[in-house]
Parts: sequence; structure tokens; C-alpha cells
Amino acid sequence: MTPFAMIAAMNHVLLIDDDPELVGMFKEYLEQESFQVTCAHDGETGAREALSGRYAIAVLDVMMPRMNGIETLRRIREKSRMPILMLTGRGDDTDRILGLELGADDYVTKPCTPRELTARIRAILRRTQAQPQDGVTLVVGKLTMLPEQRRALWDGQPLDLTSTEFNLLEVLARNAGRPVSKNDLSEQGLGRPMARFDRNIDVHLSSLRHKLGTLSDGRSCLQTVYRLGYQLIRE
Repeated sequence: MTPFAMIAAMNHVLLIDDDPELVGMFKEYLEQESFQVTCAHDGETGAREALSGRYAIAVLDVMMPRMNGIETLRRIREKSRMPILMLTGRGDDTDRILGLELGADDYVTKPCTPRELTARIRAILRRTQAQPQDGVTLVVGKLTMLPEQRRALWDGQPLDLTSTEFNLLEVLARNAGRPVSKNDLSEQGLGRPMARFDRNIDVHLSSLRHKLGTLSDGRSCLQTVYRLGYQLIRE
């Protein structure tokens, strides 16, 4: 890929939504904000486009005919870890949590403004494409993280993490042995303050628990600290 193509790909957004008026409004605003935008109006086309490798991020609506957003997300996650931002209806807590459990990076509740959507996209891409603070390898017990390569291993075996899971785990690894509040995790891992009643962090951390190995005594290395947040335990 040429340098120009790489820059384009880093700014290329895929909008997957069957509402042409809404997609048109988002597309116009994003292009004014210097993004390149491609639209797909059904889940099958959206999944195929997402897996082409041409996009920095996909914005995916949950409610679509034929193949809905949850199934589209499932198909994408079978083969790709690209960042995915879900669009969910107000009050759709079940779909929201399921989407996060299946590997969505974040969600925006509709109706939302183009400005809000753009801010959330920038926050995800800022974390995904950020240059690491240093080239230091992080080692906490059996966990090894290579921030420059955005790779993580447990006991020498690769961990299959979404971009948001990697971000959150990196924050916890840099603070290993100390609890990190949910709000700090949200700001440093998702690039935004935690909203009221937001269960995003809890769902992502639950997924990380299942992916990480256990300590020698069988406990999870990722512990909830009452009223303080989450802590990655040093062993």
C-alpha cells in the first residue's frame, strides 16, 4: 500500500445503515470533517465491505432488515478486529450489551447528532492509531503487551483482542497492582468520559476476564475493587 493509500485508509469510514436520509446527513458532515466515507445499506454488503481492509472504522446500525447489525457484527468479528461503533436505539440495552460482548468497540444511542457521532469516531481512532508512549514491552505476570505492535500475549500465546480491549488492558497493565477507576478507564481506553448508567466498561472487562488466563491460585488476574474500579494483579 502506498503512503497516500495508507493515509486514506486511516481516515476512511464505512457507514452501514439502511436509512438513506440519516446516512446522507452523517456522510456529508463527516466529509466536511475531512473523512472519506463509503456507505452500505444492508448487512451483507456492509460485512463484505468491512472485510475488504479498506476502512479505519465501521459505523453499524443495529436495526436493519434481513441481516441485522448484531449478525453483521458477528460476521465481521469472525475475521477482523477493525474498530466498530454501533448505532443503537434509545433503551435497547439488550442489543447494546450483546454488541459489546460480540466485540463492538463502543456505541452511540440514536437519535444522535452528526457532531456527536464524529466525536465518538475520532475518540476511537485516536486510541487505535495513537503512537505508543514508548517502545517498552509491558510484562505483568504471564501477560506481555507490545504497544508498538498492538499485540498481547498470555503465557506466550497471542490474545485475540478488539482495539478497545487492547486499549483498556494497556491502561490496566501500565497501572498493574493499582486500581483504576471506571471513569479513568473510559477516558484513557475509550477516549471519552463515562456516561451515567454506562455499562460499557463492565462489559469490556468481563470479556477480557474470559480471554485472560488465571493466576496460579485459580483467581482471575483482573479483579474488581469495590468502589475503586478494576485492577490487574501482579503475581
